[in-house]
Amino acid sequence: MESALTPRQLAIQICETLRASGHQAFLVGGCVRDELLGRVPADYDVSTDAIPSRVEELFPGSLTVGAKFGVVVVPRDDLHVEVATFRSDVGYSDGRHPDQVVYSKTPQEDVARRDFTINGLLMNPVDGKILDYVGGRDDLREKIIRTIGEPRLRFTEDKLRLVRAVRFAARFNYEIEPNTFAAIKELAPQINQVSQERLRDELTKILTEGSARRGFELLDETGLLEILLPEVAHMKGVQQPPEYHPEGDVWIHTLMLLENLPAGSSPTLAWGALLHDVGKPPTFQPASKTGDRIRFNEHAEIGARMAEEICKRFRFSNEDTELIIELVASHMRFKDVQQMKASTLKRFVRSPKFEEKLELHRLDCTACHHMLDNYLFVEKFIADTPPEQVRPAKLITGDDLQGLGFRPGPLYKQILRSVEDAQLEGKLASREEAISYVEAEFSQKRGITKQ
Repeated sequence: MESALTPRQLAIQICETLRASGHQAFLVGGCVRDELLGRVPADYDVSTDAIPSRVEELFPGSLTVGAKFGVVVVPRDDLHVEVATFRSDVGYSDGRHPDQVVYSKTPQEDVARRDFTINGLLMNPVDGKILDYVGGRDDLREKIIRTIGEPRLRFTEDKLRLVRAVRFAARFNYEIEPNTFAAIKELAPQINQVSQERLRDELTKILTEGSARRGFELLDETGLLEILLPEVAHMKGVQQPPEYHPEGDVWIHTLMLLENLPAGSSPTLAWGALLHDVGKPPTFQPASKTGDRIRFNEHAEIGARMAEEICKRFRFSNEDTELIIELVASHMRFKDVQQMKASTLKRFVRSPKFEEKLELHRLDCTACHHMLDNYLFVEKFIADTPPEQVRPAKLITGDDLQGLGFRPGPLYKQILRSVEDAQLEGKLASREEAISYVEAEFSQKRGITKQ
């Protein structure tokens, strides 16, 4: 059931209920930041002096998944709002969770534990007044990412903040304050203390929020890229044949592709775009060795294997892993589309998530030679070819082969594939034609007789 409320209205209602019950309650964090920037917040969070048990009492049916850290989720239909109790955190032995949570009574104490000044703002839901105890409004105005308090301490509490600083700087096109930047560089070697899943999700946000190039340039400048994705860092300085890649080396090409990656792209397309040429550094051959030009023989195949290892490292789902591998493995196939047999081309365009493969090809071309003839050829082919010709109904099955006297076995797959090829080529249109084709091509040539 779709809620009639907006997320903001639900958050305001929660604040009103808390206040009517004698508690302080404010909108806090990213939602306040985004409203001040004229952006639509993705979600809304509430900060209050009510302890979790009191929040649960006031909002029956609340989810207590984060209650030990002072966080209760209040759901309403298809919406939810996180309600966090004012607190100060004591110690972060694991570099993620506080060893001890101490509830506090003032919002000043609460925001002092948060990550960046621009995320430390509160809004009074009654009059819309902004409470700023950390200089967040000044940093929004000056377009600066700065930690609240001492940078090294903030990053030591949760190492993921090292990557989050980069993400916010890229998303808003802000500069990272010098002391904050220096602390990121110093602590970068410790980033792998964070779980691979959390790192994957943060990197995915960098790739899909519309500023992927800036994000990866900052990951490189802070030293995080070499640790998180050494395979991508190794693209730097790997030259390419200028007749195909006038833009420069593999790193520059990848950055240019990321620059054109639209906000809201699917995670699989984004990672496929990042990794499509990951196989080039290990396959680089200079012109002095090949005798004509720089070559990267089998870089798509080798890159696909490297992409698989990267996906396993970051614990992608099996489904996403398979698609990212396929995006990397197939990105060079487009150079042959105008010479493909009809059956080969039809099979290619009906492969899973082909629209992502086609979009990666467009991005790839746009980031180098700008020749889109193959892209336009495929677009026209899809537009002009009826779906029933791309995915026709089967003319015969294994049961038909058995009825024709063929013994079940590996030959079945070969015969059915051959029949479908002929069908896709327009050579066969009926079951009768398919049966005649099988008897002519396989009973005689393969020496297989009816039983």
